[in-house]
Amino acid sequence: MRRLPFPFSFCVALAAVSVFALKVPGAGFWGPVLMLGGLVFLHEGGHFLAAKYMGMPVEVFSLGFGPRLLGFKWRETDVRLSALPLGGYVKLAGFNPEEPGADDPYGFLKQPYGKRMLFYSGGILANLATTLVLFTFVGADQARVTKRQESWTVIEVVSGGAADQGGLKVGDELRGIGDLHFPGAEWDAAVAVIQAHAGQPLPFHLTREGKPLELALVPRLDGGKGRLGFMPLPLPMPLERRAYRAGDFLEGGGYALSTSWRLSGQVFGFLKKLVTFQARSAEVAGPIGIIRQGSRAAKASLMDFLFMCGAISLQLALLNALPIPALDGGHMALLTFEKLRRKDLTIELKEKILTGGFLLLASLMALVIVLDLLKLRK
Repeated sequence: MRRLPFPFSFCVALAAVSVFALKVPGAGFWGPVLMLGGLVFLHEGGHFLAAKYMGMPVEVFSLGFGPRLLGFKWRETDVRLSALPLGGYVKLAGFNPEEPGADDPYGFLKQPYGKRMLFYSGGILANLATTLVLFTFVGADQARVTKRQESWTVIEVVSGGAADQGGLKVGDELRGIGDLHFPGAEWDAAVAVIQAHAGQPLPFHLTREGKPLELALVPRLDGGKGRLGFMPLPLPMPLERRAYRAGDFLEGGGYALSTSWRLSGQVFGFLKKLVTFQARSAEVAGPIGIIRQGSRAAKASLMDFLFMCGAISLQLALLNALPIPALDGGHMALLTFEKLRRKDLTIELKEKILTGGFLLLASLMALVIVLDLLKLRK
């Protein structure tokens, strides 16, 4: 009998956790946790497959850093879960690319430039492929929707305005304003009601993070009309779907490409704001912020959750491609520089570059975690 590549107990445990995360109420927390773990697993899986393609044995495949918590042996590879859940790594047998001075018994450094570039880019390619697959499913699902309704969601709240002081938050879904109900009422009618109630409490019926909520907002008199200071956006909600057709996935593929291109532009736009010190702290989200956002998506619908998984996978790919030492893109940049220079950098210089990159990334990670914790207090 052929031996299973993974222990049976591990498979059962993984299946049980998956069912729990997707079906049990409150899984809005566990879903995003598994999302991040799954995306890191796929990223490191890309490096693993690239190493196998090169004929390089892999000593360690780890989710997380630091001390080993648990795991199992698969052939020559120790597949493990480590204590610090801030990424993962693949360690080649007898050699670690993060330690340029380490022994290299299987000849990784003697591999051609193209193969070493493939190893470093393996995780990026895996995350890009994951994004396209997930977005294709989301696009195919949208293609089979035959009936929609519009749901108004708050996308901006003016700081210090009446809506802000009344407790309205970005992401709140409007269910009713006064005697008006959504979906059904026109937004122009809602504006007229707000303008006519300057200085008077106006009941707002909302859904926040999947739970019903009621607020009494008091519009301020401005130019003879009541104003609250917020902006909603109509989001189409599917009501009816037909069965899948083959053409839906072709349409989904087009949706995946266009959406990936659009979101990539937004990521690079944000990075530009970040390096020019124009980004606001509210726009920065670390692991805790991602879990909170993923929780909302998981509670909303499966397709919302899949879309978020695809978006996070795309961001992981793009951020890892940046030419920052200690990231995949940093290794690729150093390798390309040595290729053009036709001479390797000294081991001492490489270690200094990689150490500096690691300290920079550790500092940035600590900063975004602090910002996440500060947001939890609001």
